[in-house]
Amino acid sequence: MSQPDSIYDFSVPTSSGDEQALDAYRGKVVLIVNTASKCGFTPQYEGLQKLHDTYAERGLVIIALPCNQFRGQEPGTNAEVQEFCQMNYGLSFPVMGKIEVNGAGRHPLYSYLTKQAGGLFNNNIKWNFTKFLVDREGQVTDRFATITKPADLAKSIEKLL
Repeated sequence: MSQPDSIYDFSVPTSSGDEQALDAYRGKVVLIVNTASKCGFTPQYEGLQKLHDTYAERGLVIIALPCNQFRGQEPGTNAEVQEFCQMNYGLSFPVMGKIEVNGAGRHPLYSYLTKQAGGLFNNNIKWNFTKFLVDREGQVTDRFATITKPADLAKSIEKLL
């Protein structure tokens, strides 16, 4: 495969096991977040839903990508993850299928994201709820640490909308 030009060159697994081409989000501002249901940062789902409620009509898409690589904090099946997100947070943005964000099994999207916006000491994802903001052309504009609350992304999102 030639070098990817944008996130539109990738697809991610859905919770049902199909593939979702990110090209479907062309022209949108996309926030990509690796998530977990049993993490101290799991309540950020609430803030992510608020961002979705506030900005979806203006073109924001939030994509949650569950990951079990950090202390086994996303142990459930894809169906269990979906049920948890609906019952506890009523999420109305896409929660995809589980992926790996580091190591030999790293999803190609995460190889691209971390190459475009590296971390403080290395490009690895440090923990759940690392956030990547992507502009309407599919280019990574920002990387936000786990501790960055979703509400704190509003100004960065608004600049791109």
